[in-house]
Amino acid sequence: MPKQKWKPGNMLYPLPAVLVSCGDKNGKLNMMTAAWTGTICSDPAMVYVSIRKSRYSHHMICETGEYCINLTTQDLARATDFAGVRSGKDMDKFKELHLTPVFGTLKYAPMIDESPVCIECKVEKIMELGSHDMFMARVEAVYADEKYMDENGRFDLEKAKPLVYSHGQYYATGKRLGKFGYSVQKKKSRPR
Repeated sequence: MPKQKWKPGNMLYPLPAVLVSCGDKNGKLNMMTAAWTGTICSDPAMVYVSIRKSRYSHHMICETGEYCINLTTQDLARATDFAGVRSGKDMDKFKELHLTPVFGTLKYAPMIDESPVCIECKVEKIMELGSHDMFMARVEAVYADEKYMDENGRFDLEKAKPLVYSHGQYYATGKRLGKFGYSVQKKKSRPR
């Protein structure tokens, strides 16, 4: 099948649409929308978020070395978009969006209480990469809302309905199709 050749670009889609919350040493809080985020390592648990230098949150994270990655849901879709197109220089986004900042183990970066999963992060390294700086961080703690747990105590994505981002569009996630290794799992024999 023929394929079109495009200029080099980021075609690794979809990505999680998250809210990154942070604060400065004077107590000012902010949040921003990010899709350039992900896992770096599982042991130790490390993640990253890439942020433009011009973003208001950039200086806060540089100053404190803390941020929180908050997963978003269909119910948080409007807030997720708004937090990405408005600047915290001009307003208190928590108040504007009626979202609740709560503190866990971090001193400056709050979690968003309405988020189903909040990942508290301490910056280990900042890499200047061009349009964005990558804030590589160690995960300090993870908080998960109990209402999204299944009967086995696992986080249920189908209940949470997290948002993903692709080419300027937000999408809700779908249903579970299988579990890791299902393609090679032996089928149980049926009784005769």
